[in-house]
Amino acid sequence: MKLYYSAASPYVRKCMVVAIEAGIDGRIQHEPVAVMPTKPNTDLGKENPLMKLPTLVTDDGMALYDSRVICEYLDSQHAGTPLIPKAGPDRWRVLRWQAMADGITDAGLLCRYETVVRPEDKRSAEWMSGQMTKVTQGLDMAENDSALLSGPINLGQIALACSIGWLEFRNVAGDIRKTRPKLTAWYEAFSRRPSMQATTPKG
Repeated sequence: MKLYYSAASPYVRKCMVVAIEAGIDGRIQHEPVAVMPTKPNTDLGKENPLMKLPTLVTDDGMALYDSRVICEYLDSQHAGTPLIPKAGPDRWRVLRWQAMADGITDAGLLCRYETVVRPEDKRSAEWMSGQMTKVTQGLDMAENDSALLSGPINLGQIALACSIGWLEFRNVAGDIRKTRPKLTAWYEAFSRRPSMQATTPKG
């Protein structure tokens, strides 16, 4: 398998953490790629017409995207305890939390693009405020979800940890720990996992 990646991408990190936790990271070749919303990468476009990361090419040559599809595929490639429960309410809880965590990251990315990519005279304070509301409400929901912050490792937890790691790496939401002691304690413990240590964002 070949994973097109950036060491700064929270979505790539999610896939890499899944691969490590599943014990299959040694089967994946990592291909670094630079992407920007304003600079299409035509080479990546040969595998993924959206020209976005992550993109995974399987051993049989099929390109998979986005991170949710890739994570589900990786979770199907090992014989250990699934990171996505196979059925029942637990499956939907995990997938819901992955969607929530990815939504927090999406909103944070839009805020970062607004300040880094968009010219200052075209930036919208209302847009930034609207996106940041999604970030804070999502994190507040995580703070109050004891089921999410306990139990065996799963994809929802991985997605949330990668989202928090990216928010702090890019400092797009200020101090997100101050009013969330339970989430902070959980994240600090989760961040000590070897899979998280091995995928610390860079760039």
